[in-house]
Amino acid sequence: MVKENLKEVEEKITAACERAGRDRNEVTLIAVSKTKPMEMIEEAYSAGKRDFGENKAQEMKEKHDALPDDIKWHFIGHLQTNKVKYVVGRATLIHSVDSLHLAEAIEKESEKKNLVSDILIEVNVACEESKFGLKTDEVEKLVRDVAKLPHLRVKGLMTIAPFVENAEENRNIFRELKALSVDIAAKNIDNISMDILSMGMTGDYEVAVEEGATLVRVGTGIFGERNYSI
Repeated sequence: MVKENLKEVEEKITAACERAGRDRNEVTLIAVSKTKPMEMIEEAYSAGKRDFGENKAQEMKEKHDALPDDIKWHFIGHLQTNKVKYVVGRATLIHSVDSLHLAEAIEKESEKKNLVSDILIEVNVACEESKFGLKTDEVEKLVRDVAKLPHLRVKGLMTIAPFVENAEENRNIFRELKALSVDIAAKNIDNISMDILSMGMTGDYEVAVEEGATLVRVGTGIFGERNYSI
């Protein structure tokens, strides 16, 4: 099942790129494996997938330490400062930085481990109270503050769009994040790039790709419904 689903999602990404006149190589599919057993990750791995997303620090640590070294782990959940030690050095990219306090904790752990951590700034474009992330008008200040931290590199922006039945309803959300990234990139802030846009999930990733996503995070569309009782 996993292999077939992966193929279908990849084909839909390719079609979305064609509609938008984009190079397919610009978009990476992250298989969101949170709450899923290692066997399912291994099935996706054997089908060629190398980018996986987790939203709990300790779960990511366990999977990282048990599975092949060439997997790129993306930390996509809300990260508490006391869990930073599990993520730094294991995550290829931390998608969910939304405060200077968290950025400083990642900086401190990165310095301790003598490495540089790549991060994205999480933006709550839709201003949903139930979600983490900055408002769009708060992003530039945090980017400028984080730019001063030598063991962090801001690589772009991330958003979690609202859950909608019709993906078209989120098109403006994705468009707004893309515009914000272009605006920040134009300011040429040292140590900051806006190369990555992490947006789009199972229900709306095709629209996200059409609007400029470079990373899409698909879980249910690959692994089936999540088990929330874990």
